[in-house]
Amino acid sequence: MTDPKFNDTPNIDAPSIDPPTTDPEPKPFVVEFASRVNRLPPYMFGRINNSLYQKRRAGDDVIDLGMGNPSDPPDQVVIDKLNTAAMDPNNHGYSKSNGITNLRRELAKKYDRKYGVSLDHEHEIIACLGSKEGFSHMCLALMGPGDTAMIPSPYFPVHMYGVILASGNVVSLDVADPDKFLRNVAYTCENMEPRPKVLIVNYPHNPSSAVVEPDFFVDVVRLAKKYGFLVIHDFAYADVAFDGYQPPSFLSAPGAKDVGVEFTTMSKGYNMAGWRVGFCAGNAEMVRGLGTIKGYYDYGMFQAIQIAAIVALRETEENVLKQSLIYQGRRDVLVSGLRRLGWQLESPKAGMFVWAQIPEPWRSSMSTMEFGMKLLEEGNVAVSPGSGFGAAGEGYLRMSLVENEQRLRQAVRQIAKCLAPTAVSS
Repeated sequence: MTDPKFNDTPNIDAPSIDPPTTDPEPKPFVVEFASRVNRLPPYMFGRINNSLYQKRRAGDDVIDLGMGNPSDPPDQVVIDKLNTAAMDPNNHGYSKSNGITNLRRELAKKYDRKYGVSLDHEHEIIACLGSKEGFSHMCLALMGPGDTAMIPSPYFPVHMYGVILASGNVVSLDVADPDKFLRNVAYTCENMEPRPKVLIVNYPHNPSSAVVEPDFFVDVVRLAKKYGFLVIHDFAYADVAFDGYQPPSFLSAPGAKDVGVEFTTMSKGYNMAGWRVGFCAGNAEMVRGLGTIKGYYDYGMFQAIQIAAIVALRETEENVLKQSLIYQGRRDVLVSGLRRLGWQLESPKAGMFVWAQIPEPWRSSMSTMEFGMKLLEEGNVAVSPGSGFGAAGEGYLRMSLVENEQRLRQAVRQIAKCLAPTAVSS
């Protein structure tokens, strides 16, 4: 006799049930987000961005030093190549999610030329839709509930929330002193059970512009092998450095490919932010894991963009160096101007930002967010309050170098005018 539990035939002798004659009491329809979304805090810069938008709609000329969005165009030869490639109908279909071969090969040549690092373009490099996308998907590939990542503090938001969206946990470590950072990594690994699975590093650092020397990554590799954690280096500002400083690649440290990967981008030095061209390079197994995730999420970037990116890597390195000099000049204008106002700040060696401590008496009398809103509402200068980068950023502002030197001088004048007449009682 057939077990009725496994009989898919409906019981035709079952009595019919009349449908209800009245609708149930209406209730509000509720959309419940996944717990990973509920772990995200409100967007810290939402208030400033909304005010910025409203002021510009009203006709105010706001100088925006908030976002690191390059205002200079890519080299013309790159734009011309994009136009030509876009006219080819063969470039309009789905592309490879890991990037076309010649693009990955060209990045391998850059690593060899600039850092002395040998990379297998087939297994140790993957193209991403910007480094931010690649980083977030790498977190999905590596982390899950119960896994912990050590991250720099203050932190670029994706370093924190990319881990959280992957259902992982974070331990944030002060990034200002490289030696102290390494000691804290070792201490965390010695005293946490289970040990952290991933270390995230980011030099030149966003937002603080902290930098390291090559020996730092030698120690990172040593600690990774001792404690068994994986390393992700966000090298977004590899191409923007000043005064002869050369940001070191994590992959140039002996044994780095054994333990980790490095993300780079063409957004900054090449002025291709909106093009969304990034790369992950290093440990072949980690690259494979990222490729597995990407294979389920996307079909790769528009092939014409990839072809133009090849030309950028191959032919415009001299312009990348010139772009760093442009940012260096802007840095000098902004730093010297703020110092004349009595602000105490260091001149960054790399990156697209100045990390400035709010001067007294405002630092003691209002929050960083309140001070940022004051500069926007009364001075028409938009900045990124440091608290948007975690508790360690409280008391600081991040100011980008995307405006030209004339606009930066104007920003300093407007800040001076905004703060000069203010009397703050103790």
